Amino acid sequence: MGQGKKKLLGSTRRKWLLNKLRAADGPLKGSELAEEANVSRQVIVGDVTLLKAEQHPIMATSEGYVLQQHPVYSVERIVACQHAPERTEEELQLLVDLGVTVKDVRVEHPVYGQITASIMVSSRREVKKFIERIANSKAGYLSELTDGIHLHTLAANDESIMEEAIELLSHYGFLVPEWD
Repeated sequence: MGQGKKKLLGSTRRKWLLNKLRAADGPLKGSELAEEANVSRQVIVGDVTLLKAEQHPIMATSEGYVLQQHPVYSVERIVACQHAPERTEEELQLLVDLGVTVKDVRVEHPVYGQITASIMVSSRREVKKFIERIANSKAGYLSELTDGIHLHTLAANDESIMEEAIELLSHYGFLVPEWD
């Protein structure tokens, strides 16, 4: 937190945060928002939680926070996949090359139940950044908790694109065998 900067407080800070998200062209990093507001990153995380509780459609992506607009996709589908961690980039690139957005990944954990994480990748550049963040943080993929089995919510502008994506996932062995 910067010295000499005025700290934004409570509801004023949350209004400021909403306005920043509305005006943004892309994701905003929590650490950068925290620095600008002269608070800790954890305070921003708490603010986002409170705003979500007020029904503001804020989504935490791997690149930062975004305020969701009305859905721009006409087709969404949940698919069950299974593969080794080394094939994650291949799986994601196959989908984004077709114009499909991979919105999230979900696994069913034996203790915690369903765990869902936002991915929101729709280009090779975003896939590359996502893979780099996983590698740089030395974090594992959620699918490593479930022997590679995971669900993705896929979004596309056209049913034929979605069908082609599912066919390619099957062709390259990404779909859970029972899903084929």
